[in-house]
Amino acid sequence: MNAFFSEFKTFIARGNVLDMAVGVIVGGAFKTIADSLTNDILMPLLGILVGRVSFSDLVLTIGSAEIAYGNFIQAVLNFLIMAFAVFCIVKVVNRFHRKKKEETPPPSPTAQEQLLAEIRDLLKERQA
Repeated sequence: MNAFFSEFKTFIARGNVLDMAVGVIVGGAFKTIADSLTNDILMPLLGILVGRVSFSDLVLTIGSAEIAYGNFIQAVLNFLIMAFAVFCIVKVVNRFHRKKKEETPPPSPTAQEQLLAEIRDLLKERQA
């Protein structure tokens, strides 16, 4: 049992697990912002364009079943906003990493690599 908890402690202490936990927390907070943007700003504006104040009022009744497709439209807009924001963040991070790689000069060859290059050059001279 002690080995199990030791393994669990090692797993939790890894950097990528902590990064993932921070991402989940920040993502939850960002979802609140995206929900507010959709519900409080975009949906009322779209409601004006289509002649309705709220999309949540859009319901299709079939028999005794109510299909709230207005809520579905809001959920799709939330998803698109979140996907666009994540896309923009990933694009910026990738650009930063690309610039960082370009700025890093290639490492100088080791003594062993220099020796192998000299041997290669000598063999080429002998064959020519």
